[in-house]
Amino acid sequence: MEHDWVLYIAAFSTAFAISNVMTPVAKTLSLKVGAIDYPKARGMHAKPMPRMGGIAIVLGFLFTLLLLYRFMDHKLSRQLAGFIIGAGIIVVLGMFDDCFNLKARLKFLVQIIAALVVIFAGVRINIVFWPFNAALQKLSGPITLLWIVGVTNAVNLIDGLDGLAAGVSSIAALSLMALCIVTGDEIAVVLTATLAGSCLGFLPRNFNPAQIFMGDTGATFLGFTLAVTSVLGVFKGYALLALVVSMLSLGFPIFDTLFAMSRRIAKGESIMTPDRGHLHHRLIDRGFSQKQAVMILYGISILCGLLAIFITFKDTKTLVVIMLTVFVLSFVIYFFNNKWKNKE
Repeated sequence: MEHDWVLYIAAFSTAFAISNVMTPVAKTLSLKVGAIDYPKARGMHAKPMPRMGGIAIVLGFLFTLLLLYRFMDHKLSRQLAGFIIGAGIIVVLGMFDDCFNLKARLKFLVQIIAALVVIFAGVRINIVFWPFNAALQKLSGPITLLWIVGVTNAVNLIDGLDGLAAGVSSIAALSLMALCIVTGDEIAVVLTATLAGSCLGFLPRNFNPAQIFMGDTGATFLGFTLAVTSVLGVFKGYALLALVVSMLSLGFPIFDTLFAMSRRIAKGESIMTPDRGHLHHRLIDRGFSQKQAVMILYGISILCGLLAIFITFKDTKTLVVIMLTVFVLSFVIYFFNNKWKNKE
Protein backbone atom coordinates (compact mmCIF):
# COMPACT_ATOMS: atom_id res chain seq x y z
CA MET A 1 0.00 0.00 0.00
CA GLU A 2 2.88 2.36 0.81
CA HIS A 3 4.37 1.60 -2.61
CA ASP A 4 1.07 2.61 -4.24
CA TRP A 5 0.96 6.03 -2.57
CA VAL A 6 4.59 6.73 -3.48
CA LEU A 7 3.77 5.84 -7.08
CA TYR A 8 0.68 8.09 -7.15
CA ILE A 9 2.56 11.06 -5.67
CA ALA A 10 5.46 10.49 -8.08
CA ALA A 11 3.04 10.39 -11.03
CA PHE A 12 1.40 13.68 -10.01
CA SER A 13 4.62 15.58 -9.23
CA THR A 14 6.53 14.31 -12.29
CA ALA A 15 3.69 15.22 -14.64
CA PHE A 16 3.38 18.65 -13.00
CA ALA A 17 7.09 19.38 -13.44
CA ILE A 18 7.30 18.19 -17.06
CA SER A 19 4.13 20.03 -18.12
CA ASN A 20 5.28 23.23 -16.43
CA VAL A 21 8.71 23.10 -18.09
CA MET A 22 7.27 22.23 -21.51
CA THR A 23 4.67 25.03 -21.58
CA PRO A 24 7.10 27.71 -22.89
CA VAL A 25 8.26 25.19 -25.51
CA ALA A 26 4.63 24.65 -26.55
CA LYS A 27 4.19 28.42 -26.81
CA THR A 28 7.18 28.74 -29.13
CA LEU A 29 5.98 25.81 -31.23
CA SER A 30 2.48 27.30 -31.51
CA LEU A 31 3.88 30.55 -32.87
CA LYS A 32 6.15 28.78 -35.36
CA VAL A 33 3.41 26.59 -36.88
CA GLY A 34 0.80 29.35 -36.87
CA ALA A 35 -1.46 27.85 -34.20
CA ILE A 36 -2.78 31.23 -33.08
CA ASP A 37 -6.21 32.17 -31.75
CA TYR A 38 -7.23 35.58 -33.08
CA PRO A 39 -9.87 37.72 -31.30
CA LYS A 40 -13.45 36.97 -32.37
CA ALA A 41 -17.00 37.76 -31.28
CA ARG A 42 -17.40 34.83 -28.88
CA GLY A 43 -13.84 35.09 -27.59
CA MET A 44 -12.67 36.60 -24.31
CA HIS A 45 -9.25 37.91 -25.37
CA ALA A 46 -8.31 41.11 -27.18
CA LYS A 47 -5.01 40.03 -28.75
CA PRO A 48 -3.75 37.00 -30.72
CA MET A 49 -2.80 34.07 -28.46
CA PRO A 50 -0.78 30.89 -29.12
CA ARG A 51 -3.29 28.06 -28.80
CA MET A 52 -1.46 24.75 -29.00
CA GLY A 53 -0.40 24.73 -25.36
CA GLY A 54 -2.06 21.36 -24.90
CA ILE A 55 1.17 19.85 -26.23
CA ALA A 56 2.71 20.57 -22.81
CA ILE A 57 -0.10 18.69 -21.06
CA VAL A 58 0.23 15.74 -23.44
CA LEU A 59 4.02 15.56 -23.05
CA GLY A 60 3.76 15.80 -19.28
CA PHE A 61 1.27 12.95 -19.31
CA LEU A 62 3.07 10.63 -21.75
CA PHE A 63 6.62 11.18 -20.45
CA THR A 64 5.44 10.46 -16.91
CA LEU A 65 3.84 7.18 -17.98
CA LEU A 66 7.05 6.17 -19.76
CA LEU A 67 9.17 7.03 -16.72
CA LEU A 68 6.98 5.31 -14.14
CA TYR A 69 5.59 2.37 -16.09
CA ARG A 70 8.34 0.02 -14.93
CA PHE A 71 7.25 0.62 -11.32
CA MET A 72 3.64 -0.44 -11.94
CA ASP A 73 2.47 -3.91 -11.00
CA HIS A 74 0.61 -4.45 -14.26
CA LYS A 75 2.23 -5.06 -17.61
CA LEU A 76 1.04 -3.21 -20.70
CA SER A 77 -2.49 -4.42 -21.16
CA ARG A 78 -4.53 -4.42 -24.34
CA GLN A 79 -6.82 -1.80 -22.82
CA LEU A 80 -3.97 0.56 -21.93
CA ALA A 81 -2.45 0.11 -25.39
CA GLY A 82 -5.81 0.92 -26.97
CA PHE A 83 -6.10 4.04 -24.85
CA ILE A 84 -2.63 5.27 -25.85
CA ILE A 85 -3.38 4.73 -29.56
CA GLY A 86 -6.78 6.43 -29.27
CA ALA A 87 -5.29 9.35 -27.33
CA GLY A 88 -2.60 9.69 -30.01
CA ILE A 89 -5.29 10.02 -32.67
CA ILE A 90 -7.06 12.68 -30.60
CA VAL A 91 -3.84 14.66 -30.10
CA VAL A 92 -2.94 14.62 -33.80
CA LEU A 93 -6.50 15.70 -34.64
CA GLY A 94 -6.26 18.53 -32.11
CA MET A 95 -2.95 19.75 -33.50
CA PHE A 96 -4.32 19.90 -37.04
CA ASP A 97 -7.44 21.69 -35.79
CA ASP A 98 -5.40 24.28 -33.89
CA CYS A 99 -3.42 24.99 -37.07
CA PHE A 100 -6.10 24.73 -39.76
CA ASN A 101 -9.55 25.02 -38.08
CA LEU A 102 -11.01 21.73 -39.28
CA LYS A 103 -14.73 21.24 -39.92
CA ALA A 104 -16.81 20.00 -36.99
CA ARG A 105 -18.07 16.91 -38.84
CA LEU A 106 -14.54 15.77 -39.69
CA LYS A 107 -13.45 16.19 -36.07
CA PHE A 108 -16.49 14.27 -34.87
CA LEU A 109 -15.73 11.39 -37.27
CA VAL A 110 -12.11 11.11 -36.14
CA GLN A 111 -13.20 11.22 -32.48
CA ILE A 112 -15.51 8.28 -33.17
CA ILE A 113 -12.61 6.35 -34.73
CA ALA A 114 -10.41 7.05 -31.68
CA ALA A 115 -13.19 5.92 -29.35
CA LEU A 116 -13.74 2.73 -31.39
CA VAL A 117 -10.03 1.89 -31.05
CA VAL A 118 -10.43 2.03 -27.27
CA ILE A 119 -13.67 0.03 -27.33
CA PHE A 120 -12.23 -2.76 -29.49
CA ALA A 121 -9.28 -2.89 -27.09
CA GLY A 122 -11.74 -4.00 -24.40
CA VAL A 123 -12.66 -0.74 -22.64
CA ARG A 124 -16.43 -0.96 -22.20
CA ILE A 125 -19.11 0.27 -19.86
CA ASN A 126 -21.01 -2.66 -18.35
CA ILE A 127 -24.01 -1.35 -16.45
CA VAL A 128 -25.94 -3.84 -14.34
CA PHE A 129 -29.57 -2.82 -13.90
CA TRP A 130 -32.12 -5.61 -13.48
CA PRO A 131 -34.29 -6.49 -15.42
CA PHE A 132 -32.51 -4.84 -18.38
CA ASN A 133 -29.12 -6.55 -17.90
CA ALA A 134 -29.17 -8.47 -21.21
CA ALA A 135 -30.16 -5.44 -23.29
CA LEU A 136 -27.61 -3.20 -21.56
CA GLN A 137 -24.82 -5.70 -22.21
CA LYS A 138 -25.65 -5.69 -25.93
CA LEU A 139 -25.59 -1.90 -25.90
CA SER A 140 -22.31 -1.64 -23.98
CA GLY A 141 -20.38 -0.69 -27.13
CA PRO A 142 -22.70 2.14 -28.26
CA ILE A 143 -23.04 3.39 -24.66
CA THR A 144 -19.24 3.51 -24.28
CA LEU A 145 -18.89 5.27 -27.64
CA LEU A 146 -21.46 7.90 -26.63
CA TRP A 147 -19.73 8.39 -23.27
CA ILE A 148 -16.20 8.81 -24.68
CA VAL A 149 -17.15 11.11 -27.56
CA GLY A 150 -19.57 13.04 -25.35
CA VAL A 151 -17.09 13.75 -22.54
CA THR A 152 -14.34 14.56 -25.07
CA ASN A 153 -16.50 17.32 -26.55
CA ALA A 154 -17.92 18.42 -23.21
CA VAL A 155 -14.49 19.41 -21.91
CA ASN A 156 -13.70 21.10 -25.22
CA LEU A 157 -16.87 23.19 -25.01
CA ILE A 158 -16.01 24.65 -21.58
CA ASP A 159 -12.61 25.83 -22.80
CA GLY A 160 -13.82 29.41 -23.08
CA LEU A 161 -12.12 31.28 -20.21
CA ASP A 162 -8.51 31.49 -19.08
CA GLY A 163 -7.71 28.49 -16.90
CA LEU A 164 -11.24 27.07 -16.92
CA ALA A 165 -10.74 23.77 -18.76
CA ALA A 166 -7.37 23.07 -17.11
CA GLY A 167 -8.68 23.75 -13.60
CA VAL A 168 -11.98 21.90 -14.01
CA SER A 169 -10.19 18.92 -15.58
CA SER A 170 -7.73 18.87 -12.65
CA ILE A 171 -10.61 18.76 -10.18
CA ALA A 172 -12.38 16.04 -12.18
CA ALA A 173 -9.17 14.01 -12.44
CA LEU A 174 -8.58 14.20 -8.67
CA SER A 175 -12.20 13.20 -8.01
CA LEU A 176 -11.88 10.22 -10.35
CA MET A 177 -8.56 9.33 -8.72
CA ALA A 178 -10.26 9.08 -5.33
CA LEU A 179 -12.99 6.88 -6.83
CA CYS A 180 -10.44 4.68 -8.62
CA ILE A 181 -8.54 4.20 -5.36
CA VAL A 182 -11.75 2.74 -3.92
CA THR A 183 -12.11 0.30 -6.83
CA GLY A 184 -8.45 -0.64 -6.54
CA ASP A 185 -7.44 -0.20 -10.19
CA GLU A 186 -3.80 0.93 -10.01
CA ILE A 187 -3.45 1.91 -13.66
CA ALA A 188 -6.59 4.09 -13.53
CA VAL A 189 -5.29 5.84 -10.39
CA VAL A 190 -1.90 6.49 -12.00
CA LEU A 191 -3.58 7.83 -15.15
CA THR A 192 -5.81 10.25 -13.21
CA ALA A 193 -2.97 11.39 -10.91
CA THR A 194 -0.78 11.99 -13.96
CA LEU A 195 -3.52 13.90 -15.74
CA ALA A 196 -4.16 16.13 -12.71
CA GLY A 197 -0.44 16.90 -12.43
CA SER A 198 -0.18 17.71 -16.15
CA CYS A 199 -3.15 20.11 -15.98
CA LEU A 200 -1.92 21.91 -12.88
CA GLY A 201 1.58 22.24 -14.34
CA PHE A 202 0.08 24.04 -17.33
CA LEU A 203 -2.36 26.18 -15.31
CA PRO A 204 0.04 28.92 -14.03
CA ARG A 205 0.59 30.21 -17.59
CA ASN A 206 -3.01 29.57 -18.63
CA PHE A 207 -4.78 31.32 -15.73
CA ASN A 208 -6.01 34.86 -16.31
CA PRO A 209 -4.26 36.77 -17.77
CA ALA A 210 -3.26 33.78 -19.89
CA GLN A 211 0.01 33.59 -21.79
CA ILE A 212 -1.10 30.58 -23.83
CA PHE A 213 -4.25 28.55 -24.58
CA MET A 214 -4.42 24.77 -24.57
CA GLY A 215 -6.47 24.65 -27.79
CA ASP A 216 -8.23 21.57 -29.09
CA THR A 217 -4.95 19.67 -28.68
CA GLY A 218 -5.28 19.95 -24.92
CA ALA A 219 -9.04 20.18 -24.38
CA THR A 220 -10.01 17.11 -26.43
CA PHE A 221 -7.11 15.12 -24.96
CA LEU A 222 -8.29 15.98 -21.45
CA GLY A 223 -11.88 15.00 -22.22
CA PHE A 224 -10.84 11.76 -23.92
CA THR A 225 -8.54 10.77 -21.05
CA LEU A 226 -11.12 11.57 -18.36
CA ALA A 227 -13.74 9.54 -20.22
CA VAL A 228 -11.54 6.47 -20.69
CA THR A 229 -10.09 6.47 -17.16
CA SER A 230 -13.58 6.68 -15.68
CA VAL A 231 -14.49 3.52 -17.62
CA LEU A 232 -11.26 1.76 -16.62
CA GLY A 233 -11.61 2.60 -12.93
CA VAL A 234 -15.04 3.69 -11.76
CA PHE A 235 -17.32 1.57 -13.95
CA LYS A 236 -15.51 -1.58 -12.83
CA GLY A 237 -16.48 -1.01 -9.23
CA TYR A 238 -20.20 -0.22 -9.34
CA ALA A 239 -23.37 -1.07 -11.22
CA LEU A 240 -25.80 1.67 -12.28
CA LEU A 241 -24.39 3.85 -9.48
CA ALA A 242 -21.16 4.07 -11.49
CA LEU A 243 -22.90 6.11 -14.17
CA VAL A 244 -24.28 8.56 -11.60
CA VAL A 245 -20.95 8.86 -9.80
CA SER A 246 -18.97 9.34 -13.01
CA MET A 247 -21.39 11.97 -14.32
CA LEU A 248 -21.14 13.88 -11.04
CA SER A 249 -17.33 13.79 -10.98
CA LEU A 250 -17.44 15.36 -14.45
CA GLY A 251 -20.57 17.30 -13.54
CA PHE A 252 -19.95 20.84 -14.81
CA PRO A 253 -18.76 20.04 -18.38
CA ILE A 254 -21.38 17.29 -18.85
CA PHE A 255 -24.39 19.27 -17.64
CA ASP A 256 -23.27 22.45 -19.39
CA THR A 257 -23.03 20.48 -22.65
CA LEU A 258 -26.44 18.84 -22.14
CA PHE A 259 -28.03 22.25 -21.53
CA ALA A 260 -26.28 23.66 -24.62
CA MET A 261 -27.59 20.80 -26.78
CA SER A 262 -31.13 21.23 -25.41
CA ARG A 263 -30.99 24.98 -25.99
CA ARG A 264 -29.88 24.58 -29.61
CA ILE A 265 -32.44 21.87 -30.38
CA ALA A 266 -35.20 24.08 -28.92
CA LYS A 267 -34.11 26.85 -31.29
CA GLY A 268 -34.11 24.47 -34.24
CA GLU A 269 -30.34 24.76 -34.62
CA SER A 270 -27.66 22.11 -35.06
CA ILE A 271 -26.21 20.88 -31.75
CA MET A 272 -22.80 21.81 -33.17
CA THR A 273 -23.75 25.46 -33.69
CA PRO A 274 -21.54 27.65 -31.45
CA ASP A 275 -23.30 30.21 -29.26
CA ARG A 276 -22.77 32.40 -26.25
CA GLY A 277 -25.11 30.56 -23.92
CA HIS A 278 -22.63 28.50 -21.91
CA LEU A 279 -22.53 29.11 -18.17
CA HIS A 280 -19.13 30.80 -18.33
CA HIS A 281 -20.47 33.20 -20.98
CA ARG A 282 -23.53 33.95 -18.86
CA LEU A 283 -21.40 34.75 -15.81
CA ILE A 284 -19.25 37.14 -17.83
CA ASP A 285 -22.35 38.79 -19.31
CA ARG A 286 -23.68 39.24 -15.77
CA GLY A 287 -20.65 41.33 -14.87
CA PHE A 288 -18.26 38.86 -13.28
CA SER A 289 -14.60 39.13 -14.24
CA GLN A 290 -12.89 36.15 -15.86
CA LYS A 291 -11.17 35.28 -12.58
CA GLN A 292 -14.43 35.49 -10.61
CA ALA A 293 -16.34 33.38 -13.15
CA VAL A 294 -13.60 30.75 -13.23
CA MET A 295 -13.43 30.53 -9.43
CA ILE A 296 -17.22 30.11 -9.24
CA LEU A 297 -17.05 27.26 -11.76
CA TYR A 298 -14.12 25.71 -9.89
CA GLY A 299 -16.33 25.74 -6.80
CA ILE A 300 -19.20 24.05 -8.64
CA SER A 301 -16.78 21.39 -9.96
CA ILE A 302 -15.38 20.74 -6.48
CA LEU A 303 -18.87 20.33 -5.04
CA CYS A 304 -19.82 17.92 -7.85
CA GLY A 305 -16.67 15.89 -7.22
CA LEU A 306 -17.30 15.76 -3.48
CA LEU A 307 -20.89 14.66 -4.09
CA ALA A 308 -19.60 11.79 -6.23
CA ILE A 309 -17.08 10.73 -3.59
CA PHE A 310 -19.50 10.88 -0.66
CA ILE A 311 -22.22 9.08 -2.59
CA THR A 312 -19.70 6.28 -3.11
CA PHE A 313 -18.94 6.16 0.62
CA LYS A 314 -22.65 6.59 1.44
CA ASP A 315 -21.88 9.43 3.86
CA THR A 316 -25.39 10.85 4.31
CA LYS A 317 -24.52 13.67 6.72
CA THR A 318 -21.81 15.05 4.47
CA LEU A 319 -24.11 14.79 1.47
CA VAL A 320 -26.69 16.98 3.25
CA VAL A 321 -24.00 19.56 4.07
CA ILE A 322 -22.78 19.66 0.47
CA MET A 323 -26.29 19.97 -0.94
CA LEU A 324 -26.99 22.86 1.44
CA THR A 325 -23.73 24.46 0.29
CA VAL A 326 -24.89 24.14 -3.33
CA PHE A 327 -28.13 25.95 -2.48
CA VAL A 328 -26.25 28.70 -0.60
CA LEU A 329 -23.80 29.10 -3.49
CA SER A 330 -26.68 29.36 -5.98
CA PHE A 331 -28.33 32.04 -3.83
CA VAL A 332 -25.09 34.03 -3.55
CA ILE A 333 -24.61 33.96 -7.33
CA TYR A 334 -28.23 35.04 -7.88
CA PHE A 335 -27.96 37.82 -5.27
CA PHE A 336 -24.77 39.31 -6.67
CA ASN A 337 -26.08 39.04 -10.23
CA ASN A 338 -29.16 41.07 -9.33
CA LYS A 339 -27.12 43.53 -7.25
CA TRP A 340 -24.81 44.16 -10.20
CA LYS A 341 -27.76 44.55 -12.59
CA ASN A 342 -29.39 47.10 -10.27
CA LYS A 343 -26.19 49.16 -10.26
CA GLU A 344 -26.40 49.38 -14.03
